[in-house]
Amino acid sequence: MKRAAPSEEPVELSSGDDLSSDSDDEAGNGKGENSFRLPMSSKSAAPAKGALIRRAEMYQEYMKHIPIPDHCSSLIPSTSWLGLGRSVKQLYEQPLHYLTNILLRQWDQQRVGSDNEHQPLDAIIHPMKAQALIWATEEVHRLTTSSDHLEKLWAKDPMYHANIDPVFPSLKLH
Repeated sequence: MKRAAPSEEPVELSSGDDLSSDSDDEAGNGKGENSFRLPMSSKSAAPAKGALIRRAEMYQEYMKHIPIPDHCSSLIPSTSWLGLGRSVKQLYEQPLHYLTNILLRQWDQQRVGSDNEHQPLDAIIHPMKAQALIWATEEVHRLTTSSDHLEKLWAKDPMYHANIDPVFPSLKLH
């Protein structure tokens, strides 16, 4: 029995919680204002280099258009960097960059074995400073990351999708 070939059609990313849209409305067909399309790759571990670089270019270009909040609107208590990141995403309804998500995970891992490992993060670093640090880091990642760098990282990590947030904001991309 022959398996169907993987689809090379683009997957729609919209402002919903899902990475793809099954809707038949205009946004689901890629005609809406919120639409953002990534080429779909259902190949096993590593998609073709050309498709992956296109995906990285589109991702990076999209992330550049999401405005960074110009002020922290509230104190967010947190026990970990990843927890603070999740709260920031919900409060501001924005995804964080792939590299920011990786960095937050690394910061939590670096605390393991330290004297303050079991203390909540907000007892170590003021919540406003921690939040400001996330947004400053996010701005660097959104505005200065090379799509070539992303492509190389993604090529080494077959599970890179796990660190890419669903798309939240409504943007007009020209």
